[in-house]
Amino acid sequence: MPSMRILLLDKNHPLITEQLLAKNCILEEDFTSSYDEVCSKIENYDGVIIRSRIPLDKNFLEKAKNLKFIARVGAGMENIDIPVAEKLGIQLINSPEGNRDSVAEHVVGMLLILMNRLFIASQEVKNGIWLREENRGDELLGKTVGLIGYGNMGKATAKRLSGFGCKVIFYDILPDLSDEYATQVSLEELKEKAEVLSLHIPLTAETHYLVDSAFIAEMKNNFYFVNTARGKNVETKSLVDAIESGKVKGACLDVLEYEKSSFENIESENETLQYLLHSEKAIVTPHIAGWTHQSKEKLAQVIVDKIVASFL
Repeated sequence: MPSMRILLLDKNHPLITEQLLAKNCILEEDFTSSYDEVCSKIENYDGVIIRSRIPLDKNFLEKAKNLKFIARVGAGMENIDIPVAEKLGIQLINSPEGNRDSVAEHVVGMLLILMNRLFIASQEVKNGIWLREENRGDELLGKTVGLIGYGNMGKATAKRLSGFGCKVIFYDILPDLSDEYATQVSLEELKEKAEVLSLHIPLTAETHYLVDSAFIAEMKNNFYFVNTARGKNVETKSLVDAIESGKVKGACLDVLEYEKSSFENIESENETLQYLLHSEKAIVTPHIAGWTHQSKEKLAQVIVDKIVASFL
């Protein structure tokens, strides 16, 4: 069988290169070429390994005449035109198994920091301010946590939160997913019971701005909100309005509506973003929930294992 030619468009853990070279693949690393430059040569490759730097749209895929697979190191596939790829017979590979534990720990960590005012209290003490009553926390124990999406990330998050004595419920478009850590419910029941809401969904036409003013208004309880999925799952202005009104008691955001498509920085700034960045009721991190030292290696290993299983 002839060697596979694979193009690597983003920097990842070196084990990808090491293990694929050991399988006699021919690899090219290109971390700087523009979209047009990559399009001009993509027909020369059997596979491409990506994160988020370049969109693999209809134009790109139609030029990739010999492409057998696209491997996304991570979970989200929104930078790939999936219907076109499937029509062309290109296999799509991703690796949500690799960073589910990292995401789950990040969710719990953000909630603990927010609900117990840990960052605020620490900064106050470092500045010579000693306030106890003002920094009284709110326990996770006994809270009903509602997850939207129960794939790899949702399940890993439920496992952690169940250990804190939370009642975990979830909504998912697929049926019969309940397990020992969480119970599947309708979206209506989730809105009625949840005291903490956490998103674990891809970005699609159906989930774009899923959480908007109408969604928030339908939540029965005032609630804490967590988003480690995609920024555009949430209409940020509606979230800020709900924080100001007290409907949202606090927000933990690892992803923002205003990120660049590459996730490498903020694309635009405005008053809504500035509110979040300066509010004591919001924790904002730079899209790092799935970004531990361990997940970098696990994401890469899952990708290699899937490529080898299908093609080598």
